Amino acid sequence: MDELMRRRVYGADHEDPDPGPRPGRAYRELCAGPLDGLLLDVTGWTDEELGTGAMLVTEIGAYGPGGRAGYGPRAGDPGRWDWQGDSP
Repeated sequence: MDELMRRRVYGADHEDPDPGPRPGRAYRELCAGPLDGLLLDVTGWTDEELGTGAMLVTEIGAYGPGGRAGYGPRAGDPGRWDWQGDSP
């Protein structure tokens, strides 16, 4: 758990002195792709949303600034979401 608490959360401001997870929030680890290693705050997401995954805006994906990276739940490991590809 200590390792998880030192990780950066997707969308955190780069100037934030504490960009890590907050107590009482739910996170998914993003695996592979341009956002590898970041945590996604999924607090308040429905079961349907958690089962679908997300298209996340990124400036470092295949489509550059404004592109999106798709991540979805890993079978058998709901705490991790795997990269599924980039889109414009």
